[in-house]
Amino acid sequence: MTMRTLLLAAFTFFISISISTDLQAQDPNLANQYFVNGEYEKASALYVQLYERDKRSDYYFTRYVDCLLNLEQYDECEKVIKKQIKSSGQNNSLYVTYGNLFEKQNKEAEAEAQYKKAIEKMDADYASVERLARLFTSQSKFDYALETYEKGAELTRDKQRFAFNIGELYRRKGETTKMIEAYLNALGSDPGKLVVVQTRLAQTLTTDDYAELQTQLYNRVQNGSNPDYIEILAWSFVIQKDFQNALRQYKALDKRLGENGQRIMNLANDAAEASDYDAAIAGYEYIIDEKGQMSPFFYDAKKEIMECRRKKITEGYTYTIDDLKALETEYETFLQRFGKSTLTANLILQLANLEAYYMQNLSKAIYLLEELKSMPGLNRTTLAETKIQLGDFYLINGDIWESTLLYSQVDKDFKEETIGQEARFKNARLAYFNGDFQWAQAQFDVLKASTSKLISNDALDLSVFIMDNLNLDTSSAAISLYSGAELLVYQNRFDEAFLKLDTLRSEFPDHSLQDDILYLEAQIYAKKRDWEKAAKLYQEIVDKFPEEIRADNALFALAQIYETRLPDLEKAKELYERIFMEYSGSIFAVEARKEFRVLRGDKVQ
Repeated sequence: MTMRTLLLAAFTFFISISISTDLQAQDPNLANQYFVNGEYEKASALYVQLYERDKRSDYYFTRYVDCLLNLEQYDECEKVIKKQIKSSGQNNSLYVTYGNLFEKQNKEAEAEAQYKKAIEKMDADYASVERLARLFTSQSKFDYALETYEKGAELTRDKQRFAFNIGELYRRKGETTKMIEAYLNALGSDPGKLVVVQTRLAQTLTTDDYAELQTQLYNRVQNGSNPDYIEILAWSFVIQKDFQNALRQYKALDKRLGENGQRIMNLANDAAEASDYDAAIAGYEYIIDEKGQMSPFFYDAKKEIMECRRKKITEGYTYTIDDLKALETEYETFLQRFGKSTLTANLILQLANLEAYYMQNLSKAIYLLEELKSMPGLNRTTLAETKIQLGDFYLINGDIWESTLLYSQVDKDFKEETIGQEARFKNARLAYFNGDFQWAQAQFDVLKASTSKLISNDALDLSVFIMDNLNLDTSSAAISLYSGAELLVYQNRFDEAFLKLDTLRSEFPDHSLQDDILYLEAQIYAKKRDWEKAAKLYQEIVDKFPEEIRADNALFALAQIYETRLPDLEKAKELYERIFMEYSGSIFAVEARKEFRVLRGDKVQ
């Protein structure tokens, strides 16, 4: 090889190395990889070259400084920062970087001086304030971020511009009182923040914190005219299920804004759902009395107020016949005044329910629904509800043919809908009452896939019951006696049901239905409002038959009795816990866990 060739090869080699090194130095991805891997020596060598090539890049500068800090090359780092400040003094974030250097060396006073200088040199514009505050926040320097926003409010002469940001910082610091004050300030300056403020408060406040929120809101409501404060105040009461106080605020808001009552209607519905019938009734009365018959909510309010009054009487289980008669008179007076029409159809359904199940006037209930069923223009869904309820009444009355005919009509007309599945379930249950167990079980097996949880659970319960107690190789006499007793209970013929169950117990003493007999007897006493006897029987099932299919049903029923009828909340809580601990596969497990948490005082959505 000639000398010329050797020199050319060497030159090419050095050129390629130079190009390779140059390219490597310009490769930010490689620098980033070194940094992520903790190879700060290699990363700093690349970042300094990248920064030298692009002096405008804050990113390369910051990464280079971070490398020096991690390598504890503090003197070099200070030299670099000072040089950058000298060339870019208007960039006040550099003082934060300088402060970080001192903080890294535990020089707190020097660090604080630099952080203060960063705030002092801040420009009087929103973007500069936001940028510096975000920088402090990203480093969890919340107090300096707060100072930045407060100084920014002075510089921009916009007192509440940064109120929401200040609220966020106090939230992160856990200072609830100041957080609430800042959020409310934000709401005062920007009504568009209503929803986000509600969301933040709901996420952050504990039960005890709502008293502080309400105190601050009362002061603002009394001293100002911002309707959003009333809205938040009412909302805070709704969160606490204090519907009476929420209603008071919503009434004020409705009158101030000249609204049509929709928010009060919604509140009354929420109160009814939570079984606060007094608050619900007061809300519906406001719609009826203040808004009048021309209100789009008038008939709905009237329907719901009657339903609430019925539930308030009947769910308390302390009603008298005089209470029932007064309610009956109220229904009839309203129907006489406004007439029986498609608009009052739901009220007729409610009155029929009252007559059949509480006034024991089955013939009047049937007459009301037969009349309603024939009404021209009746909504098809309301017609279906009428037929199902009428079918129930005919079944109670012993007219099984009419009952199954009505159920079948609804099933045919609403094949794929929930109301059709309800009718199919009732038809299957009727077959079960009559002893046609195989056909009934086939229907229940299909209905186990129902989209309605209630129908699905009931179908599963009866399907398992039939399978558990019907041995096709022997007589079905025992289960026939039991299903016949269930029909008698459904018809409120309790004495006959007890006699049939006594026959079952004496003729089949070793049959697996013993726990079911106790369960049905407990249900009879519950219907008769004899809670002591019902509880005793449910407890007997739990004690004697813990492995049988009625055990979890009995536990849940017993827990509800102790929660609502024989108040012993500790006992109820203990029973709910047993359900989800010992019967985790039960259909009651999820509800039992929820009730347990409520009784324990947890915040449950």
